Amino acid sequence: MEQTPVVQIPTPSIPPGVCIPWEEKRKELAEIKGDESLIRRIWEDNDALAYMYIWQVLESF
Repeated sequence: MEQTPVVQIPTPSIPPGVCIPWEEKRKELAEIKGDESLIRRIWEDNDALAYMYIWQVLESF
């Protein structure tokens, strides 16, 4: 009897609901002179909306 090979599915490094994590985006930005937590919150809110939009478009077709 032959054994079926086990397929390893890689675990994504990006958590669900995120397109570009803040940690990755932060590396692209210059020095932040204001409130970084405010900028992070706004980035994460907009990123979550983009993620939701992409899924809505995919589900529509």
